[in-house]
Amino acid sequence: MTISPDTGENLPINVIVKSARGGNIASKLTGVFFLGGKEFKFKALAYGRIGGHNISLNVSKTVLKEIKSMGMDPDMIYLRIQRKLIEGDVELKEKVPDKSI
Repeated sequence: MTISPDTGENLPINVIVKSARGGNIASKLTGVFFLGGKEFKFKALAYGRIGGHNISLNVSKTVLKEIKSMGMDPDMIYLRIQRKLIEGDVELKEKVPDKSI
């Protein structure tokens, strides 16, 4: 019996949104996701009105290459992160105010 490598479909992914700013129609997001014990950065544009919510996710080519080198399908990981952002399955980091002012 041959065991196929995990393409990332079943691997846990934790998504953390560090910054979200924008208005009623669209918001710019920045954050990180953890996959296989590693941290990767992302940027996204979240928008939605007629037709529902959507996410335009931006992950660098370097990150996608690294995910592929880990034996996972970058497209599968990309889609899973998009879904987590749309469904709100993320952790929001509260910004700590600068007290030096």
